[in-house]
Amino acid sequence: MAHVAAQDSYPPPAPLQTDEFRIARPQIVGPPSPEPPFPILLVGPVQKGFGRGGKQLGCPTANLPDESITPISTVAKTGVYYGYAQIIPPKDRDTQLRPEDIKVLPMVMSLGWNPFYKNKQLTAEIHILHDFQSDFYGLELRAVVLGYIRPELDYTSREALIDDINTDKRVALNSLDRSGYQAFARDAHFDLQ
Repeated sequence: MAHVAAQDSYPPPAPLQTDEFRIARPQIVGPPSPEPPFPILLVGPVQKGFGRGGKQLGCPTANLPDESITPISTVAKTGVYYGYAQIIPPKDRDTQLRPEDIKVLPMVMSLGWNPFYKNKQLTAEIHILHDFQSDFYGLELRAVVLGYIRPELDYTSREALIDDINTDKRVALNSLDRSGYQAFARDAHFDLQ
């Protein structure tokens, strides 16, 4: 369990990604609709991370503060997950977000230690599958995590990591494209006004 790993002073070792794993990856994961412990609801202000997602991996992420990940880190193992997320702009000030930026959108989330980068702290990094034109640091992010894609892996190259991230995105979209999951895009956890 992630919460046990989170209490350690060092990250647990992650298996190394192999060609066999990459070739055998399914394009849809999970049952026809979420099963316990899903859905898992997360909420928190978006904070600055390491700055690697967008710059080095082509996959910018919204990072949640440590206290916001307890609902998932106490019931789930490290790895990659899928679901929906929404950025909530403050009602009392203008932002540069467009109307399409604040819709409920598909997401992929990494919960783990990022072994390729040798992190010493458990993190939750959400990549919303949308092309944002401006950042949204400090704004509220709400997420509904609906399923598990794969375990956390270590990589021998950045290119192999990027290939898996791109596969994760396709698997998330394919997995969410089922009626048992689509209903969660209208979950009461989101601001649907």
